[in-house]
Amino acid sequence: MQLQQSDLFWGMDKGFVKKAMELSEKVSFADGDFLFHEGDRATDFYILLTGRIKLVLGKSDKVVYMARHAGEIIGWSSLTERETYSASGQCVESARLLKIVSARFLELLNEEPASGLTLFKRIATMLGNRLLELYPNA
Repeated sequence: MQLQQSDLFWGMDKGFVKKAMELSEKVSFADGDFLFHEGDRATDFYILLTGRIKLVLGKSDKVVYMARHAGEIIGWSSLTERETYSASGQCVESARLLKIVSARFLELLNEEPASGLTLFKRIATMLGNRLLELYPNA
């Protein structure tokens, strides 16, 4: 999977996608591995390629979301002004992801504000869809 094929980057300028891809690193995690823990310093975000990642709040292990679709963003806290992750991300099966250092990616967005606006609109849509999935009858 290439970045340009993920929902997050679909239809964006090829030059921007290429630069974003150069910032990414493919990483793999085994079932049970944590990408990050709630309260950890938020430095990276991930784009799911394969596998499933549960997002858990607090010590109760309450699953608030299950990322299971290629192209989903995980660790978006690192792209906002949050200093720490708001949840823990744990693999529920082996997973492959793209890992991107947020500070470097935010620099790219500053250089390409139109792409940045499109990206944050997509992140807002993804988060809205997650809320609808969590509260379907609200």
